[in-house]
This record gives sequence, structure tokens and C-alpha cells, in this order.
Amino acid sequence: MAYETSPKIKCEDVWKVFGSGSEDIIKNWDQYKEMNKVERLEKTGCVVGTRQASFQVSEGEIFCLMGLSGSGKSTLVRCINRLHEPSAGKVFIDNQDITTLSDLELRNVRRKKMGMVFQNFALLPHRRLVNNAALGLEVQGVDKKEREKKAFEALELVGLKGWEKNYPYELSGGMQQRVGLARALATNPEILLMDEAFSALDPLIKRQMQDEFVKLIKKVKKTIVFVTHDLHEALRIANHIAIMKDGAIVQQGTPAQIVLNPAKGYVEEFVKDLPKTKFITARDIMQKPDNWVLPVDCTTEELVNKMNKHTLRYAFLVDENQKVKDTVDYFSFLASNGFSKPIEEIPQEKRPSFYPTISVSGDTFLESLLNKAADTKVPIVVNDDQGKIQGIVPRETILMALQSA
Repeated sequence: MAYETSPKIKCEDVWKVFGSGSEDIIKNWDQYKEMNKVERLEKTGCVVGTRQASFQVSEGEIFCLMGLSGSGKSTLVRCINRLHEPSAGKVFIDNQDITTLSDLELRNVRRKKMGMVFQNFALLPHRRLVNNAALGLEVQGVDKKEREKKAFEALELVGLKGWEKNYPYELSGGMQQRVGLARALATNPEILLMDEAFSALDPLIKRQMQDEFVKLIKKVKKTIVFVTHDLHEALRIANHIAIMKDGAIVQQGTPAQIVLNPAKGYVEEFVKDLPKTKFITARDIMQKPDNWVLPVDCTTEELVNKMNKHTLRYAFLVDENQKVKDTVDYFSFLASNGFSKPIEEIPQEKRPSFYPTISVSGDTFLESLLNKAADTKVPIVVNDDQGKIQGIVPRETILMALQSA
């Protein structure tokens, strides 16, 4: 996995062994690795929570640690903020190895950079919501007026405006989890660690929270490490996923990489019954647009030469902002004269677009792409939020993805 800038979080060969013989287990792992947990516990008195775990999280990314109960995902996420002290390995936050920090230095990093949301909402029942949301700020020593102001803002951000003076028992489970999220956001951390945050919710509420969470994170621009046992949840919300088994990461990649190319055995079993068209996006399968686009002021000669070179039936003309202005059909242009003319000077009726340009966002799922492709022969254009072309999805690419799915 390539990173253009330094990762926000980086774990290198992280181990967490519970018990007094951790050094021996790590040093002589080959003699213990074939044992199951019970056999290992009986022989050594130790439990291996996480072993040889390495991954990186980019700033602003949602990174999921996914696995069944006992896979080590919750242990690993707690190594990131040292709620569990790693037995070996290194954990970097903004290139700073936090395993070397003193208790005071670690507390400062936690207060300024990290927040955590737990599965059990951990709200104080005798406190109103505003005071629950302000708890982290209170621990930091922020004065009452300022922390209440920030708590009100955080509660509004998670959709609880008007409920600030209520008590936790007056709220549904989903609303209580929103308070837990507001409490984490109130301190304005750069990193959120979320341990099975939605797993206690009813399925319908859980799905709503997932959707709202993704929208919220885009707005507040936090770096997230999200722990879940639910592969559907990981695929819906994550930019990257690490799948764990027996304390180790067995595969990591984008949702599409996990779905289309699962590791043999364990991961393959996980994904075999997934409706893959609901998880693969246009961004996952699009081609770089370079071969398909030319500026609107190019000549017909330049256009035809490029289309010949890349064996294209269709091409796209873009303006100076990289926005598609027209779709070009190769055979239409072969019939036109004046190859030295700028295309803009050729009357529109002599360069017809037989099919309209169809554009989508990168988050559009394969299921929707299939429906759109049925209505056109022209490759689908993938645009960013500003309408600039990001990629091209030809019909044959959609068919290949469907075969893989």
C-alpha cells in the first residue's frame, strides 16, 4: 500500500501478550504457533492477543480492523493509545513513537490527539447529556462555560440539538451512542478509535448510524480506526480494511480488493456469499482518463490520431478545468474534413454525440453502474465533487467486474 505522505498512524510488528512470559513467546514463536489458545495458555500461562501486526492509516481515512470474537482487533486498537501496553513493536502517531513516551507525555498525546468510542456507551446516568458530552473537556481542565459551549456544538453535530438537558435513560440506544460520539468529538481530537461502536444497536438503527457516521466524518475530517466483527459494516464505511484471525492480520486492502481478491481460506469464506455489486464502486474499477481525453481546442487530426493509437471508439473533450464538454464518436469524425481545424470550429451537427455523456461519482456502486451501462454504449465518466474527470469505466470493465463478483 503506497502513501504519498507520512501516515497519521503506523503500527510496526506490534505484539500484545498477556502474561509474564511474553518475551519467551515472541522470541520463540515458531515452537508455539501451532498450538491453539488453550494449549498455549496451559504451557506458558500466557494469552497472545495480537502478534506481528503492521498497518498504516492515512490522515482522514476510515481504517477498519475486522475479525471474529477473539481475533485480536480490540486488543490491537488499544495498543494504539496504549490502553494496552504493547509487548513488542512500535506505534507511531505523526511519526512519533508513542511506545517510548513517559506517562505524562502519553497523557498529553491522548488529550490532544485521540478520542475513543466504546461499544457500551459508558454514559454517566446521573449526568445530563451536555455534561456527559463535556466529560473529556472537564478532565482537560477546560472551564465550565467553554466546555458546555463545545458540548452543545458536538451534540448538535451528531443530531441531538434540543436534547442537551435530558438524561441518558430518556434516550434510545442509537441516541445514547450519538452522545458517546459527541463526547469524543467535543475535545476535537485528530484521531478517533472506535471499538464495536455500533454493534449493540438494532439492525435498522445500526445501518442509519453507519450512513450518518460516514457523512459526519467527511464533515469533521477525522482519522478513524474502526473495530468491527461485521464484514458488511467494514465494507460499507471503510477506505481500507485489515482482517484479523488469531491475533494476526491475514489480509488488508480496500473493500474492492478484499471482495474481488480475498486471501485463500479464512477471508475467502467470509466474502463468498456477499452481494459484491453492493460493495464495489466506480472508483475501484475505473481506468485513468489520460488515454480518453483531449482538450476542447485540439484539432481533429490530434483527436483521430490519439483514438487510433489507443483503439478507441469514443473519446471525451475537456475544458481547462478538466470538465467533460463533449463525447466524440470516432466514425463521425472520420467523415469530417479539415483535419487541421480546431474541433471547436466544426459545427456541432457535424460532430454529433450519438449518446449523451453519463457521469457518476467515484462512490457509485457496481449495481448502479450496471443499470447506467445498459442505457448507453459510451464509457461512463467518473467525476470528483467539483465535476472534474477522475476516471473512465468502459462497459467491458463492468462486465469483467461482474464476472469476478
